[in-house]
Amino acid sequence: MSKLHEECGVFGLFLPHGETGVIHPTYHALYALQHRGQESCGIAVNTAGIITCYKDIGLVGEVFTRDVLEKLPEGSIAVGHCRYGTTGAQNRENAQPLMVNHRKGGMALCHNGNLVNANELRDKLELGGAIFHTTSDSEVIAYTVTQERLHSENIEQAVLSSMRRIKGAYSLVITSPTKLVAARDPHGFRPLCMGTLENGGTVFASESCALDVVGATFVRDIRPGEVVVVDNDGLRSLQLDEPCQSSLCVFEFIYFARPDSVIDGSAVHTARLRAGALLALEHPVQADVVIGVPDSGIDAAIGYSRQSGIPYGVGFIKNKYVGRTFIQPGQAARQNAVRIKLNVVRATVEGKRVVLIDDSIVRGTTSARIVSLLREAGATEVHMRLSSPPFRYPCYFGTDIDSTDNLIAANHSIEEIRCLIGADSLGFLPVECLEKLADRSSCGFCKGCFTGSYPVEPPSDAAKNKFEHTVTDTIPNKEGTRNEE
Repeated sequence: MSKLHEECGVFGLFLPHGETGVIHPTYHALYALQHRGQESCGIAVNTAGIITCYKDIGLVGEVFTRDVLEKLPEGSIAVGHCRYGTTGAQNRENAQPLMVNHRKGGMALCHNGNLVNANELRDKLELGGAIFHTTSDSEVIAYTVTQERLHSENIEQAVLSSMRRIKGAYSLVITSPTKLVAARDPHGFRPLCMGTLENGGTVFASESCALDVVGATFVRDIRPGEVVVVDNDGLRSLQLDEPCQSSLCVFEFIYFARPDSVIDGSAVHTARLRAGALLALEHPVQADVVIGVPDSGIDAAIGYSRQSGIPYGVGFIKNKYVGRTFIQPGQAARQNAVRIKLNVVRATVEGKRVVLIDDSIVRGTTSARIVSLLREAGATEVHMRLSSPPFRYPCYFGTDIDSTDNLIAANHSIEEIRCLIGADSLGFLPVECLEKLADRSSCGFCKGCFTGSYPVEPPSDAAKNKFEHTVTDTIPNKEGTRNEE
């Protein structure tokens, strides 16, 4: 809870005319998307209609050892997933891709996002005889698509029909026995883009950085409410027959996405530079050096420095071999993990007035520890600036903040927060500045976590583990099925 955590990253790859060689590109793409989820990962490979899936808890490099990769059968279609769960427990059963078999074939599904009507849909599905094996709302999507597939001409029509029933945030990649399908919810909460390979292959990914690593050329973003299907007959697009508008989660630009990605036509790196420049205009201060908290605070710090004229300096060295601090079980352990993960460059801050730039304050404990580290290193003043507004309300669309209980800004004024973290001054990016981050005016944002106003009506039951009582922890980590379309 010291930082926000996004749900996951998705990737899909289709090679035409039965060509094979999808495993290693998918593996490399998941490495590029690892920042979106470090809890579990998986790959499903489609080999002439046989879908084989391997998934487990852990990082991509831990789960997909050389031995595992060599044993996976090659194929012409693959979908991959790396997860940080916003609903459901941290166990193997909730790892994705999710496999489903039905009388018209089967599929493997990967989901990024969070549904607001998952509880309602799951109740109806269970009353209809559905047996759930996970505690994630992604399985609700899988069952809904399966139901629609039994009455639809093809998988893409089933996905489109399902989108009329499911509500909330979802970017999907799905493989059927012969097709690869990508879909994005009508509000475009979570990113999803498409690219092409020199050999005629088609790629879908949560971020364009995954396209870069597999040598794909970026084509475009999937539009809100759009379903794109690719098979040996080519590529086709279907559009949901209801108003669709962009409400991209603004934290994609502030924190979640890699700075080398381009989302909905806007470069993440440029957006963060702008956030820092806007911070300098809104919250100027007399100081000697500007530093950023690695990694997402660095670009904003450079932007602040350029706008203010205060020199930028490297204030922290990040230990890249330490896991993320949020996995620590206790508060004392979390505080110690901050020191292990970040070390102050004393020569940069000693005897100086420091402007400290970070992306957000959630709980406040990490910010307090970082300010303390700077003072211990000899900083005479610490002026903290955040490249986002105060996080005051829950998020229901793909982050792990489902209540206001641990949100420091929901329970304290800005001055109280300043005192609690020990800073000399504190400034947040105003909400009205958020629209200036994107290059395109058509890229609208969801700002519900700052304003309390959401593009979709929030659920009545938003607890992350709302399905936890219904299943047991017995699913294996490897599955293989034969499917017929």
